[in-house]
Amino acid sequence: MCAYDARRSCGAHGWASGHVSRAATAADVSADRVSLFHVSEQADIRVFHPRLFRTAPDAGPVVWAIDALKLPNYLVPRDCPRVTFGASAATTVEDRQRFGVGDGRVVVIEARWLQRVCECSLNIYQLPTSGFRMFDEIAGYWLSTNSITPHGVFTLTDLPNAIVERGGELRVVHRLWPLRDAVAKSTLAFSMIRMRNALP
Repeated sequence: MCAYDARRSCGAHGWASGHVSRAATAADVSADRVSLFHVSEQADIRVFHPRLFRTAPDAGPVVWAIDALKLPNYLVPRDCPRVTFGASAATTVEDRQRFGVGDGRVVVIEARWLQRVCECSLNIYQLPTSGFRMFDEIAGYWLSTNSITPHGVFTLTDLPNAIVERGGELRVVHRLWPLRDAVAKSTLAFSMIRMRNALP
């Protein structure tokens, strides 16, 4: 794995098949103490309406949100394949050392996506927490069956740095599948996103 500082490769730009995660839960956990967001390349969303998602058809029409802890996993273009992981209480010392994991999230992308990550701007919609329930603790997914009006939005134009500022680490590899297979067999808490777009 290439763990060089990906920010250096951005030059003048500075710095969910769909989704698979380990230990997914669908508990009715209060969202009162978390911050929830929706990440989009679209800048003019005024209301999020519930809709069906093929990655979770049993959930019915819903609005998705991501919590602040897992937000670094989504600070790349929507279709960018990535392997994301971090340590949990079940992670062994051996796996921490093997994968170079500290306390933050690791986001690994393919080298061919790095320039697009550097050039992409994302709109981060801040959502009210009322009405949301936890759907997947590891992925940081929350769901609501209500239409949701965001109470704020800000734009990020420096995604690699935004990942770092939020406690994450961006790594770059040529191919994701070998890492995906290794992480899936580990004791890490992981989330594999847009892997259908990864190189074979």
